[in-house]
Amino acid sequence: MNLKETIVNRVMQICNERGIKPNELAVLSGITPSTVYSFLDSTRNEFYISTIKKLCDGLEITLGEFFSTSEFDNLEQEIK
Repeated sequence: MNLKETIVNRVMQICNERGIKPNELAVLSGITPSTVYSFLDSTRNEFYISTIKKLCDGLEITLGEFFSTSEFDNLEQEIK
């Protein structure tokens, strides 16, 4: 799994645990639904840490809590 897939999976995991749909996440995070859907689109590889921060704010978690999972720890090194 690559970084983008891992980030999207983490967002979806938290949303599923809390019963939050993408439109609701957009409202909670102060961003447009189209931005959330674009962010969650696995075919789009571009993303911004500022968007992740807004999503975390909406989910009331820190960036540290977001990235503090074994999935991020186990990502392969991208520079070889």
